[in-house]
Amino acid sequence: MSKLFSPIQIKNLTLKNRIVVSPMCQYSAEDGFANDFHLVHLGSRAVGGAALIIQEATAVSPEGRISAGDLGIWKDEHLAMYQKITTFLKDQGAVPGIQLAHAGRKASANPPWAGGNQVNEGPGSWPTVAPSAQPFHEGDRAPIALDQEGIEKIKSDFKAAAQRSLTAGYEMIEIHAAHGYLIHQFLSPLSNLRTDEYGGSFENRIRLLVEVIESVKEVWPSENALFVRISATDWTEGGWTAEDSIALTKLLIPLGVDLIDCSSGGLSEHQQIPLSPGYQVKFAEEIRQATGILTGAVGLITSAKQAEMVLDAQQADLIFLARAFLRDPYFPLHAALELGDDLSWPKQYERAKPRKKDLNKLN
Repeated sequence: MSKLFSPIQIKNLTLKNRIVVSPMCQYSAEDGFANDFHLVHLGSRAVGGAALIIQEATAVSPEGRISAGDLGIWKDEHLAMYQKITTFLKDQGAVPGIQLAHAGRKASANPPWAGGNQVNEGPGSWPTVAPSAQPFHEGDRAPIALDQEGIEKIKSDFKAAAQRSLTAGYEMIEIHAAHGYLIHQFLSPLSNLRTDEYGGSFENRIRLLVEVIESVKEVWPSENALFVRISATDWTEGGWTAEDSIALTKLLIPLGVDLIDCSSGGLSEHQQIPLSPGYQVKFAEEIRQATGILTGAVGLITSAKQAEMVLDAQQADLIFLARAFLRDPYFPLHAALELGDDLSWPKQYERAKPRKKDLNKLN
């Protein structure tokens, strides 16, 4: 069997393979509520054989949404559809996960197909918050710099969201500390200009993330998996670096974090990203080697053989796929054919599975 289709145990989770549906915003909710689109979107990837499906950035508060179309988990009324989704995913043999998020100064924006710019007035517009009153784009309205009361609310919102996630049937949580959203804004010296205990030094800038994790752990069972997604570098002079990411990870391990999902960028409009196949894999490898923690590789991983090479070289433990899953909800079934693995297909689809002699022709 290939590495890609070998199982892995993470605390009480047994993942049947190393393929993860990376959280991807669909901008298709109303007032934070999931609907049939989300059930079909996530459910089809479970039918397609993914081991772990992480629901898109799900806002812990209304003002934490990237756009008015984002999913939310700030009230109990959201949970009925989430329970339906998690039940279906489990029935298909997939683990349901959820990414908890707050967009900070990048909130109150249009969806990508409407330009993605900040909405300054009218429907879909609301005041944004950040560590400092510094907007993301020139021309955006300045966010409100969070005071201590506001920071306490952020921690409380994440804790409440974690409790609702447990009630809704999610079996792992990922805290979103990447892509220029609120927690990343605190981490980076480019966006965090504070002079109190949440700004200045490295130890102060990571304080909010540490305290959010501690708040979440108050309600999230210790035997349940907890991931953190980071931007391993800002790709900008004077910003967060790969060395910072390693130092951060060493401090997160004792807090009970099980895996670092290694992405990058998103904080500065001046970033210079050298795009190439698997361009972020090196961060997963460096963090894994330096700390011993499990890591997930993500970013321009587009084929089964490429994913297998990453795992075979021990550069990461899980492969997070985003656009590849938008193109092909059944990526794992097709990847197994490419690697010569005899993967079980859903019984409803078995009559379409290539026969063994056909598999031999593919290799």
